[in-house]
Amino acid sequence: MNTTAPAATDSAPALVEGRGDVSAAVVDSLRTGRPPAHDPAALLRADPWGEDLQLALHLLYELHYRGFAGVDDDREWDPDLLRLRRGLETRFLHALRTGLHDAPRSAEEAFAPLLVEPVDLSGSVSRHLETDGELWQLREYAALRSLYHLKEADPHLWVVPRLTGRAKAGMVAVEYDEFGAGRAERIHARLFAALMADLDLDPSYGAHLDRAPAVLLATVNLMSLFGLHRALRGALVGHFACVEITSSPGSRRLAAAMRRCGAGPAAEHFYAEHVEADAVHEQVVRREVVGGLLAEEPELEPDVAFGCAATVLLEDRLGAHVLTAWTEGRSALRTTGGSAAPAVVRA
Repeated sequence: MNTTAPAATDSAPALVEGRGDVSAAVVDSLRTGRPPAHDPAALLRADPWGEDLQLALHLLYELHYRGFAGVDDDREWDPDLLRLRRGLETRFLHALRTGLHDAPRSAEEAFAPLLVEPVDLSGSVSRHLETDGELWQLREYAALRSLYHLKEADPHLWVVPRLTGRAKAGMVAVEYDEFGAGRAERIHARLFAALMADLDLDPSYGAHLDRAPAVLLATVNLMSLFGLHRALRGALVGHFACVEITSSPGSRRLAAAMRRCGAGPAAEHFYAEHVEADAVHEQVVRREVVGGLLAEEPELEPDVAFGCAATVLLEDRLGAHVLTAWTEGRSALRTTGGSAAPAVVRA
């Protein structure tokens, strides 16, 4: 099986156009090197769930990952951009906390519903793809998820220096698997790039950003928000545990969907790889990472619960968006002046 990603996967992506006053100011600032020129009122007007704010936040977070072609690496710590990012994060966090005002505050209460697969899977994207999905829908799903999977596990590494003892050891053990257990060709981001090639999609890092709607960007931004703030380390652990607990059943369904639609061996392999691995990871994360963290810092339990609840909230919003679009016979991707079909792999 060829799991080698094209060289372009490892390069910095090109900037995209803004989707409103704030994101346009960020794009202009990154292109010109000048401070972001935006009306402060525009930030207050921006919908915390909307295209403008979520894209602006995503662009600023990406400076901590691959950056952008033609943008000086020093902009990562530009004080004007960091000040703007802080304002965007405040709006996003407020919206999350408002939406989760009645969410569980204990880890046990937050995780308990996730430990048993629901009987009714009618709102599940992976269930739809397993039973009724078409190849074009698998391609759209992969294009959307590529914004995270092409840097899979990177946001979670931010928390490692902020953990100690059992929590640190457990987190590193799981991350070791995510990064290929010492084999570059087994890095999960590389495996996902091979999946995209099987689906005739461009596997370059950030290639599908312009087609990703705000509801998807929010799920990726959440990881960076939690990962980049030491004060939110408990929330990051809650997010990570939520992902690992729910990954194995969803991956099983997606592997079956890839097989049923004839997507290709690499496409099926990516999800098959996660079925067994994440079932093991779940136990390590719950017992060692969550358990270890709360043994040392029990005051972080409400944050762990919040991280889990926020993940569920955003994944539910994304699932509803995708299934509504497909039920209505339209693309779940943003239309950017032409066809909304995801870009095919480059020759």
